[in-house]
Amino acid sequence: MSFLKTIEEYLRRGETSSKDLGLEIEHFILDKNGDQIPFDVISPLILEIGNKLNAKIHYMDGYPVGYYTGKYSTSLEPSCQFEISIDPFNDLDTIKEIYEDFRNTWDPVFEKLGYRFETKGNLPKVESGEITPDQIPLSPKKRYKYMDRFFQTSGRYGRYMMRASASAQVSIDYRSEEDMARKLRVLSKISPVLAIAMENKTDEDATFTGKKHLLRIQEWDDLDPSRTGFIKGSIEEGFTYKKAAEQIYTTPLILLTDEGETTEVREKTAKDLIENGTIKEDELTEDRKVRLSEHFISMGFFHLRVKKYIEVRIADSVNINKALGYVALLKGLIYNDENLSSLDQELISITNAKTIQAAFDAIKADGLKANIYYGRTAKDWLEYLLEKSEKALSAKDKEYLKNVRTSGDNIEGQALRQ
Repeated sequence: MSFLKTIEEYLRRGETSSKDLGLEIEHFILDKNGDQIPFDVISPLILEIGNKLNAKIHYMDGYPVGYYTGKYSTSLEPSCQFEISIDPFNDLDTIKEIYEDFRNTWDPVFEKLGYRFETKGNLPKVESGEITPDQIPLSPKKRYKYMDRFFQTSGRYGRYMMRASASAQVSIDYRSEEDMARKLRVLSKISPVLAIAMENKTDEDATFTGKKHLLRIQEWDDLDPSRTGFIKGSIEEGFTYKKAAEQIYTTPLILLTDEGETTEVREKTAKDLIENGTIKEDELTEDRKVRLSEHFISMGFFHLRVKKYIEVRIADSVNINKALGYVALLKGLIYNDENLSSLDQELISITNAKTIQAAFDAIKADGLKANIYYGRTAKDWLEYLLEKSEKALSAKDKEYLKNVRTSGDNIEGQALRQ
């Protein structure tokens, strides 16, 4: 079996009848001056706390960088953004309880050392212009050194993305190839609305480029066109696992992590590495094929990523209450067949990524007031999506949905800026 087929079959094995949702939130860990916790402080803490929890410790380049408890995992992003990735569940109360357990474990640890959790789309001191990303050190991982070097020439905002951004991500199940394609198509088309609903700025007037909204999305849009935006063909009818695999197989990797070693490969793709013999297909075990497939997928930073689930990657980092509102919104829209089908039909005339990008660009300038699809504003579309989702949710989940209209910062209950 060719490795392209291996990736295709990896994606196919994600098919499930479950309707679970996974939630990931990246956090800044800041001191009283608003500076991020150093790697040499947080890495030993991860080892200490992970061992206390009897968790499986994750290492990279010999450093403790995360752990897995059986319900959630933690990891360190490039400049010590601290991520929790909660295992998929359908019940939002369960997701909330797991997150609260994580915070109850870590809040006292950080508070004792003079640090606190902060959820924002961008590091406040960078957003305000008080410092630049160049003043922020990277974690001592080979992965990040190679990425940083590559992004210095691929676009303008690699250093902003790596050192000063944080997001919230949701994973969504699919039951078949057709179901995957339809969910991906609909999610792509509503992604500009989801992004502005989940915007989380420190200063509503802050800007890098003259456009005041979606700063984190602006960074991703000018990072590297070969691995950002939308997966080629995913907006069109007839998208398949094979087409998703082809994108994964031909995206420049920057680096290769294999058999515990990380090496720099820059523009070489998985296809290149297999054809030139760097990776010898006939020597690969099944476990190694899986690890390589996952690594290849991880090097594409698209707004929506196909793994063994669909990963929705367009929200800023927000507090847990707003994050759960976002999860509820997606649950009511995407796991309700009537809503999914109606949105697919209503948005059928949007046939390419250029139209979606135009909606993003309008929102970057005008926020919720931007006119996007069919002469309706982003605010109109958000209210419409909230209404559709609410009708599909249980009474308990409707309570979470209300949090979409609150602020994404740490002040609970503040109204969403209009």
